[in-house]
Amino acid sequence: MSTREEDFAKDIFTASTHDTILFFSDRGKVYKLKGYQIPETGRSAKGMNIVNLLELENGEKITAMFPIQEFADDKFLFFVTRQGIAKRIVLSDLQNIRRAGLRALNLNEDDALVDVRLTDGEQNILIATHEGKAICFDENEVRAMGRTATGVRGIKLADGDYVIGAARARKDAYVLSVTENGYGKRTPVADYPEQNRGGQGVYTIQMTERKGNLAAMKTVGPQHELFIVTEGATVIRVKTDEISQTGRATQGVKMMTVDDNDRICAVARMTAAKEKPEVAEVLAVGPGGMVDGKEVTMTVKPGDKVITSKY
Repeated sequence: MSTREEDFAKDIFTASTHDTILFFSDRGKVYKLKGYQIPETGRSAKGMNIVNLLELENGEKITAMFPIQEFADDKFLFFVTRQGIAKRIVLSDLQNIRRAGLRALNLNEDDALVDVRLTDGEQNILIATHEGKAICFDENEVRAMGRTATGVRGIKLADGDYVIGAARARKDAYVLSVTENGYGKRTPVADYPEQNRGGQGVYTIQMTERKGNLAAMKTVGPQHELFIVTEGATVIRVKTDEISQTGRATQGVKMMTVDDNDRICAVARMTAAKEKPEVAEVLAVGPGGMVDGKEVTMTVKPGDKVITSKY
């Protein structure tokens, strides 16, 4: 994807033309488009501004998006706001989304929707804050509510602190923590104790003035790579396994050099491109052109036989 100045790719996923793409805004509204309603372009194209696809209000921003195949009764949406409010609704409650959007979450004054996760009712949720705190709890700590509900406290915030992100905390994953001044680390999810919702949580990284506050938190696996972006539009690309793995209470290591008047503002997680497999060799014996008992698309003359083939 080509990008305009100071722009960057934040999310990437695969979807079918018949999938429904859900878009969630910072004002608690949800919009939808079918895959075929998003213009198809070449790999190097810049794409279309989202305000030309959705009827957004002035100043409204999209904070999360993902594809679904159906509005299932056994799937849930888990919302987390800047002020630490958590809410869970059944996915099927959003079947009748109008072109102008649908209210999915009522927000308190000066609050904003930060993150949305699609769950199956059996996930742990991890919420992280700007001052480096994180809390992990079972999603069922938040009962399913109606669309007009405000939600309940997910994490208790200190004065001046706010939520920067949320993630599904799979037991086999790692928590990536990145600070504003370019320091980060990778910690096993198992290092985060499961608590009741509404607590203060634990430190996900030891904060110092030199390292700056927490800029981003993601759960990652070995299949992921990361794009780390600063407010000054500097971008680096890092593979997950290149990031140091340390304990939860440690400070992390320098991942990126950030200028004095700049700071990291976003981290995008993407699935790394698969390398092309090496050419494999198979042995086929006999005039019938058989490989391991299966037919191959090859004509063999009587009396001749295949020795090797490469694909």
